[in-house]
Amino acid sequence: MHRILFADDDEDLRRALALSLRNEGYDLEFAAGLQAAFELLATHHVDVVISDHLMPCMMGLAFLNLVHDRFPDTIRIMLTDHAEPEMAIKAIHEGELYRFLTKPCDPVELRVTLHLACERLKLERESRSLLAVVRSHPELPACIQAEARERGPRSN
Repeated sequence: MHRILFADDDEDLRRALALSLRNEGYDLEFAAGLQAAFELLATHHVDVVISDHLMPCMMGLAFLNLVHDRFPDTIRIMLTDHAEPEMAIKAIHEGELYRFLTKPCDPVELRVTLHLACERLKLERESRSLLAVVRSHPELPACIQAEARERGPRSN
């Protein structure tokens, strides 16, 4: 089960997100502020962090950049009601964000985004696992190539 952390100071939004995603099979965590979000990140493995951009004490992009530095395998998504295209582009490129969602967030878009984010995370983890196997068995690539040569070209 993937753990999703929502960091947003809007209690009504947190409640709406909890209701919208209650039957989707995620372990949902909610933080009213960024300090609480950092505390959750320090004590729980989190797969996806969704943060509001306009938060007290620190902007969401700065927070997500810190999440990237401290927890690089965590997928980061920005949620804001101030959808300026330049800021969205900067957020995605500088913060290496997975997505940028605008408030009010369409529940279907949110569910699809989370599904795709979790699929991406799963594929990245499988890729790292396979790479670790290949690196720990240096003879493996040569064996695979020899077997492929023996089978000959594939016909479509």
